[in-house]
Amino acid sequence: MDASRFLFTDLTDAARSVKPSYYFMMRSLLHSRIDTGLPSQSGGEEEDVNVYLAHLLQAFGDSAYFESSRPYLHRYDHEVFDRLSQSTDARLKYKIYKTNADFLLISIGIFDNPSQTLMGPGHGPAAAHRAGFEPSEEATIGRGRTYYQFAYEYSQLVNRKHPAVTDVLEKLSHGFDRYAQILAHLRGEYLDLIQQFSQGEIYHLERSVNREQLRDKLHELQDRFLDAYAVWRRSGTEEDRKMMLAAAEALRELDPNFKFDLEQPGDSPAADSDTDPE
Repeated sequence: MDASRFLFTDLTDAARSVKPSYYFMMRSLLHSRIDTGLPSQSGGEEEDVNVYLAHLLQAFGDSAYFESSRPYLHRYDHEVFDRLSQSTDARLKYKIYKTNADFLLISIGIFDNPSQTLMGPGHGPAAAHRAGFEPSEEATIGRGRTYYQFAYEYSQLVNRKHPAVTDVLEKLSHGFDRYAQILAHLRGEYLDLIQQFSQGEIYHLERSVNREQLRDKLHELQDRFLDAYAVWRRSGTEEDRKMMLAAAEALRELDPNFKFDLEQPGDSPAADSDTDPE
């Protein structure tokens, strides 16, 4: 991954220096460890895990990473095992276990989503039916731990020249729940992610916003009509009369209950509107 594509401005630095996003992820991860009372083990035994997690967090900001991971992702255990039973390629099995374990860890840690929507959410009635059978958080943690364990075992076969990642996968398997807890803290304190609104919450929020916008627009048109009427009363010109009538028509389009009877200059307008946007 080209780290130069992912930069951020460090607002805690008086110089407002621009740094790679990896720096931000690593710093947030280390602070989250301290905040949760789960600091790195002494002797540098978890430094490799910190590096792995920081790179994984950075990767999730790159759409190319999702595209490269898509061929190896499966939402359910039986899909994973069906795929694995059709292959004898140790490298493919390692890739499948490792990729799915990574997505499980990020799904539950960063996105608080044990149903692993990141693995390809479904739509329609069938998806709604399956939603009632989604795994619990405890089950997802167990799956993640198991997947990392299998990834560790296959890594010993395919990563003999790079044994460091093998050690990391074993540590992630043993401490999956602990690392998920650290990432969950990072989610709220440093990434400022909030829980996704439900469809019902979005509907009521949009309705509330639209109602306020409609009320503001109605008041604006009412003021515009009264101003135009006042100008016409003073001038009595045909041009100002047309402007006033246009303002009245615009108000009537928004508020069908608005009534206005044109009278001679010098009289008061017979205008009425009892509409209040709900």
